[in-house]
Amino acid sequence: MMQKELFREFDGYDRIVEERDFSRKYGLDYSAQKDLADPYIQRLHPKQLALRVSDIIFETPSVRTLRFVSPEGYLPPFLAGQYIALFLEIGGVRTSRPYSISSAPNQTGYYDLTIRRLEGGLVSNFLLDSVGKEDILQSSGPEGHFYYNPLFHDKTMVCLAGGSGITPFMSMIREAAECGLDREIFLFYGNKNIREAIFHHSLLEISDHFDHFHYLPVIEDPPAGYIGASGFITGELIRKIIPDLGDKTFYLCGPQAMYDFCLPELERLGIPGRKIRKEVYGPPVDITRAPNWPGQVKADNPVRIKLAAGRTVEARSGESLAAALERQGVLIPTLCRSGECSQCRVKVLSGKVFQPAGASVRRSDKRFGHVHACVSYPLEDLEIVI
Repeated sequence: MMQKELFREFDGYDRIVEERDFSRKYGLDYSAQKDLADPYIQRLHPKQLALRVSDIIFETPSVRTLRFVSPEGYLPPFLAGQYIALFLEIGGVRTSRPYSISSAPNQTGYYDLTIRRLEGGLVSNFLLDSVGKEDILQSSGPEGHFYYNPLFHDKTMVCLAGGSGITPFMSMIREAAECGLDREIFLFYGNKNIREAIFHHSLLEISDHFDHFHYLPVIEDPPAGYIGASGFITGELIRKIIPDLGDKTFYLCGPQAMYDFCLPELERLGIPGRKIRKEVYGPPVDITRAPNWPGQVKADNPVRIKLAAGRTVEARSGESLAAALERQGVLIPTLCRSGECSQCRVKVLSGKVFQPAGASVRRSDKRFGHVHACVSYPLEDLEIVI
């Protein structure tokens, strides 16, 4: 009953009901036009895009922004906070990585992806060292659920970012400032030092001109004489800046260590879970340091993964199923690489895997033995179905 009443509030509900009743009365048949909407749906939600690198922007010594345009002149719209996945072939390995779009959705000419170099990172090093202007890459369409929804979220956003977790917030902040949105944003941005703070000068500039944006960098290792906030993003600091925490929605994006620290801080402040939104950020680089990892299993522990099709591939416990399969030429669909989108779901017939906290496996998947290959690590020999 509640669902029916909610539908009545949607724009156009009465008109659709009227048209449906008219069609039933006069026997109109629209089945011949059932594919009419497909071109529009594909245009808005394409499975793959071709993107050309039009510019490379220096952000910090370890961070660049790659600006992508469409060779055809059209990019599908997105919501500030969403990501695209780049599909790449590196050294004979076909793989993908998701990157949040850091540009604002109100400009439609390009997507900015801001990429931090990871020590030993296969994809980040390739993108920063081997991709140049005019190169063409393949990507997914915009995906993800980490965005502001005016139907469910408070107008005041309290954003907690760590390191390159700033990128989805940058898109949100740019949109709010450039469009003059009726939205207030507090940003607590944690970094080890101020040199690593991506977009620092742009954020200062926006906060100077947009009264509804409040920027608070939090520096873990401040230089002598630094007068800004230092240490970690604590509940005490949040309470000091925002005495009234009611009617606000909290957003988090950053490395796992930030979630491990900040979520208990928010809990101690009495923030209910329904007021907290978390962007998926991928598993730790060294999965053996994740909580509850079985200490007797080493990262280089060799295992064999038998596929139902008959093939067997070699793997290590310290690499995800998705990475092991890709490395040996077995392709599975992947997008978020963080255990949320379910694209890489496989069924484990025998053997054990480790899944870090935050892997969002549905109850029905658990019941029937499905796991997300991007965040599942083989602890012993496995047999799986892709």
